[in-house]
Amino acid sequence: MKNEVRLIGGLYRRRKLPVADRPGLRPTPDRVRETLFNWLGQDLEGWRVLDAFAGSGALGFEAASRGAAEAVLLEHDGELAHSLRASRERLGAQAVRVERTEALRWMAACPAARFELVLLDPPFAAGLGPAAAVAAARIVVPGGYVYFEGPEPLAELPPGLLPHRQLRAGAVHAQLLLSAEGQ
Repeated sequence: MKNEVRLIGGLYRRRKLPVADRPGLRPTPDRVRETLFNWLGQDLEGWRVLDAFAGSGALGFEAASRGAAEAVLLEHDGELAHSLRASRERLGAQAVRVERTEALRWMAACPAARFELVLLDPPFAAGLGPAAAVAAARIVVPGGYVYFEGPEPLAELPPGLLPHRQLRAGAVHAQLLLSAEGQ
């Protein structure tokens, strides 16, 4: 693993995460991560966060670095899950939990309204964006956020999710959606 991504804020600021050479694995660019956490606020103290397609773990570890009480990182690839666990140990990131599992199946079994923030950055070529957004809408708390990153914006938002912020950086389209359920 010759590539790395640097965490940009919080407790683990400037620490590096390895990035495996895998087809479709592309960590969220620094500029996009910085913008996302500026939108959310730098302090996620007490938040429960799900990084559904963790990959390098950059988004989930950034959330933990900013005080999230729990950051669950889901990764289907066994080698990547092992790397995420090694990064958790190296950083001493007690709030991070790594699950080797398929994200859509895990979210379907998750209790409703569980997370303040759900991070969705599925492999661009997999076409999982719409299904992942529907699953995320069910497990985010009212007033919580769903972050979606893909090669294009979601064409349709699931019921209960409203557009909040968006940006485009190169080939990346990012959307921050607000859960309006119960409001």
